[in-house]
Amino acid sequence: MRNFFVNTLIVLITLSYFGFAKAEDKGKETEINLFTGKFDFSDDKQAANLFGIQHQNDELFRNSFLGKLSPITGVFLTENSALYLYTGAQVEYDLGLITITPSFAPGYYNYGDGKDLGSALEFKSEVQMSFNLSNSTELGMSYNHISNASLGDKNPGANSYMFNFLKQF
Repeated sequence: MRNFFVNTLIVLITLSYFGFAKAEDKGKETEINLFTGKFDFSDDKQAANLFGIQHQNDELFRNSFLGKLSPITGVFLTENSALYLYTGAQVEYDLGLITITPSFAPGYYNYGDGKDLGSALEFKSEVQMSFNLSNSTELGMSYNHISNASLGDKNPGANSYMFNFLKQF
């Protein structure tokens, strides 16, 4: 139970850092991705509901040979008090009504009362598909795999799916 409170406190501190208010400088575009889904859905004994938030600053994007590359930072918490805090990069492919967004993010994982992934350092590979509802709102679904790349004592990995609500401010 103590882990749940510590992880919840970390999530609240992270959320207060991102903030939901519009920035004073109207030239900045911030995208917040709220998501919920199933952590490690492919393991019947360890599957758990999750919720999280991800921040992406559109002002920091770079056009590259890969596409529109931008940094991301996020956190999710499972019902078993597992916490994953990450930062990495995503590439956006805007196809009109649909946006495809693969990403990669190393991060800190604390398993709480959930699945032990073998290391505090884990790597998240994700692909997201979202539908553009308006100029500033998207609804999507994503799939990710978290693994420690065999850097830990064990490497069971975890597969998750999420439903995403993205909003630009």
